[in-house]
Amino acid sequence: MASRQLLSGNEAIALGAWEAGVAVGCGYPGTPSTEILEALFDYPDLYCEWSVNEKVAFEVGLGAALAGGRALVTMKHVGVNVAADPLFTAAYTGVDAGLVIVTADDPAMHSSQNEQDNRNYAIAAKIPMFEPADAAEAAEFTKAAFAMSEDFDTPVFLRTTTRLSHSKSVVEVADRATVQRPRHRRGFTKNPSKYVMIPGNARGRRIVLEDRLRALDEAVETHPANRIESLPGPDRGPDRGDPDRGGPRIG
Repeated sequence: MASRQLLSGNEAIALGAWEAGVAVGCGYPGTPSTEILEALFDYPDLYCEWSVNEKVAFEVGLGAALAGGRALVTMKHVGVNVAADPLFTAAYTGVDAGLVIVTADDPAMHSSQNEQDNRNYAIAAKIPMFEPADAAEAAEFTKAAFAMSEDFDTPVFLRTTTRLSHSKSVVEVADRATVQRPRHRRGFTKNPSKYVMIPGNARGRRIVLEDRLRALDEAVETHPANRIESLPGPDRGPDRGDPDRGGPRIG
């Protein structure tokens, strides 16, 4: 029987990843992202590690995904700067099994040297992004991000902020028996034209990437996470919502 728990956004992301059948969790610690992997360490039937930096964490996750295991990679917003080199190229190669990258942004710089907005990375790298509004959506969108990653053969961002990461709300917890399993056979399939990004191969994969973006543009129009929730009031009519919270964003 499903239960309900009061979880932080970070704890909910770990729960959503486990319910999605994640095989590998890796990251580099830094507020406000640290508690995601700390929570994931407590779940059974998966491998977790703190990597030496964010680039290595991303490469560990990408390797797991290419070998058929779903992977969650966690870092704070400035960590994406460190991971950007393989991240941009992974958008070209695709991922096989699901690969979700958590970017934990820090508006107002509670524990950071800047407050860069990593939604711009989704646009620049041409990678879809989910942005939950509370812990319940954090769990829901993590599972949806894994599904989208596999459906469209792409890395997917999950963006949080400090307030979402550390605030708590009620989250539905599924039975272990209902945990989703990856849809891919384990094992790496050699495919140099897809995975070896020398210029001749990369030019062909760029066409694949642009075709994927067009397909994603259509898919998000009817995606259940792409919704507008508005509050009544003199400044917020029934058809107005906050465009900066909730739903997938496509760069």
